[in-house]
Amino acid sequence: MKSFTYERAETPVEAAASAARSPGARFIAGGTNLLDLMKLEIETPMHLIDVNGLKLDKIEATPDGGLRIGALVSNTDLAADARVRQDYGVLSRALLAGASGQLRNKASTAGNLLQRTRCPYFYDTNQPCNKRMPGSGCGALEGFSRQLAVVGVSDACIATHPSDMAVAMRALDATVETVRPDGETRRIPIADFHRLPGDTPHIESALMPGELITAVTLPKPIGGTHIYHKVRDRASYAFALVSVAAIVQPDGTGRVALGGVAHKPWRVESAEAQLPDGARAVSERLLADARPTHHNEFKLTLVQRTLAAVLAQARG
Repeated sequence: MKSFTYERAETPVEAAASAARSPGARFIAGGTNLLDLMKLEIETPMHLIDVNGLKLDKIEATPDGGLRIGALVSNTDLAADARVRQDYGVLSRALLAGASGQLRNKASTAGNLLQRTRCPYFYDTNQPCNKRMPGSGCGALEGFSRQLAVVGVSDACIATHPSDMAVAMRALDATVETVRPDGETRRIPIADFHRLPGDTPHIESALMPGELITAVTLPKPIGGTHIYHKVRDRASYAFALVSVAAIVQPDGTGRVALGGVAHKPWRVESAEAQLPDGARAVSERLLADARPTHHNEFKLTLVQRTLAAVLAQARG
């Protein structure tokens, strides 16, 4: 691990301003992803800004009946919150499907959204990776790509986003709140927060330099049956081959977001109109522009079968 400087920020604006003054600085909360990347010298920040003292660890009701989740709320606390379990069950289930209990105790809400890909070519510094080193190429395109993306891909990158929580947040139409170095705040719909790779896969979110996530807000509950189903190679501590976050209403309508298939949580609202017609119709619309490789073409069938199981469960 390369040497770095360290500071503890006192306010969100102070943290953002410090990051803007120090090119390449990183915010650190739980550090469950960043520290691993630093040890491998994939991330080499010269300056770390500790945000744990910013008092962003509360879950509060909003005036419109939703919830405001502080950026530093741990995954464990968020999954266990009674309001989340009752009204946003898909989120609680998604969180409990991720990582291990020890990691969930440390991992933060904002950090979970900002996880970097687990693509093996990103983690292997001997391999070309446009996400790790822009312009170096993508080793996964001609390599082993079983775990990687089938939709929303580009010729520069076929990595997937690893977060379970973000998939549920996408189904719930969450909003990400931020503060900039000049003190201005922003509200970013989660649909616009994560970026597709295009020609710049190293730019992974809509955040500007120095911008800090302060909270995630959930709208008023919409009811329905909430299900998160994750298909993986091991029963625990494994990332999704395919995951489905679904909210299904008694009349058969609802929402569906996928994980494990794209560079961001994958939701196509127009596909949801097909829910009463069954999993096959929805899957065909969700994956209409899929570009699978020989190794991961099976994910197209796996999405359909997983969604069929989820819809059958929702309908009792």
